[in-house]
This record gives sequence, C-alpha cells and structure tokens, in this order.
Amino acid sequence: MARTVTPIVRNTLSGAVFEQLISFIVTDQWKAGDRIPPERDLCVALGIARTSLREALKAMELVGMLDSRVGDGTFVCPRSEFLARPMLWAFTATDHNELKDVLEARALLEEDLVGLAALRASEVEIKRIGDTIERMRILRAEGLSILEQDMAFHLEIGLAAHNSVLSNAVQLLRNMQRQWISLKHLLPNVPDQVIRDHGAIYRAIQNRDGDGARTAMRDHLQNTTRLVEQMVQDQNREKPKRGSTPIKNTGNPTAD
Repeated sequence: MARTVTPIVRNTLSGAVFEQLISFIVTDQWKAGDRIPPERDLCVALGIARTSLREALKAMELVGMLDSRVGDGTFVCPRSEFLARPMLWAFTATDHNELKDVLEARALLEEDLVGLAALRASEVEIKRIGDTIERMRILRAEGLSILEQDMAFHLEIGLAAHNSVLSNAVQLLRNMQRQWISLKHLLPNVPDQVIRDHGAIYRAIQNRDGDGARTAMRDHLQNTTRLVEQMVQDQNREKPKRGSTPIKNTGNPTAD
C-alpha cells in the first residue's frame, strides 16, 4: 500500500482506527469511487487485528462514507452521501418536527449560494450546471428517476459559488432531506416541474443575474417545502393512533 500510515496505540484502538480511516477520505488519499485496499493490507499497515478493522469499516459504512459490495470490494462514497443514512434514520424515527427548520435553513442558505454562483461561476462551471438539466430531460423522457441529477444540479451550484463553508452546510441540509426529495419525485408532474424550476435558475446564473437566481431558487425551494410538508402531514394522518385498532384494508389502495 503506497500510503503513509501510523501504527495505532492499542489502548485507544476502537476510536483511533475509525479516525485514521476517516483521515484517508478527508485528505483525499481515498477519493470518491476508489476501492479501498484489502482488509489484510490495512491490518498489516495499521498493526491491528481484522476484528477491529471490520468494526471501523462497518461504522464508516453506516454513516455513508463507504459502500461494501459483495464480491467486488469496498468503495468510497461521494461526499454528497455522507451522513445521508443516519439522517434518514433520524427523521424516519421521529415525528418530523425538526424538518420544517431544516427546510427553512436550506432555503435561506441556498438562496445566497446561488447568488454567489451567478457572480463567480466560470463558463465551464455554468456548462456543468446546464448539463445536469439536459441529463434530467433525457432520463425523464426514458421514464427514469431524475433524483441523482437533481442532487447533482444543486451540488454543481455549490461548487460554482466558490464558498466551501456555505456549500458544505447546504449539502448537509440537503442530505437530511434526501428521503423526502426522493419521495417528492414519485408524485405526478413533480419531475417536470423540477426541470422547469432548474431551467429558470440556470438561465439566471447564465445571465449573471444574482437577484434573479435568488428569486428562482426561492420559488423552487418553496415548491419543495410545500410538497414535503404535505407528504409529512399525509404520513402522520396514515399512522394508526396509539391504542387504536388498525382498520383492515377492504379495497384497493388509493394513490396519493
């Protein structure tokens, strides 16, 4: 293994393994899409037993940093997926009271982010933003999900803003909403509306219109907020009340 690693002191083993493996990702020694070295190589380099290594790798998989594929190896996930899984579990395990605050915070931050992108984006970065919309149109025409390109559109805007602190904050908030965004895309006509909204945002960025970009992003996120809050309300109404007897389904379910 060509990377420089430091053998770990055994009395801090459980936390130290996890921290050192994370450092490989944070410092870009392991990049998104890379297959990490085999377990036996990591154990030798770190001076640890395979049991300790597997515990650390499992923890990294749980927080969305690594993806273990049977028969193929373990791969580094894109940073856009970091924390998505635990945030998903957190929201599915609560009554979603925090979701409104997350939606509001994302809207405030992302309006500023797109305004910066309109002023700072290079021509190459603007083209990348536009390319995500074109891919969405192609996927939509083929009847496929546009979710990943939706996420990519916002990620490209974050990169084009050239403010890593603001971009990372928005990315975290977006990851916290990923479950609801994916459900939103299943609603009739929503993907087409998303593409139209993104087109309006893109044109404002292309025209270097910061105020127009902010307005278009605000309108887009207001649509998202309205749909997500409606889905949460619908889900809460469908939950059986505590102590009540579930109603038997006597007919075909009606689509939302």
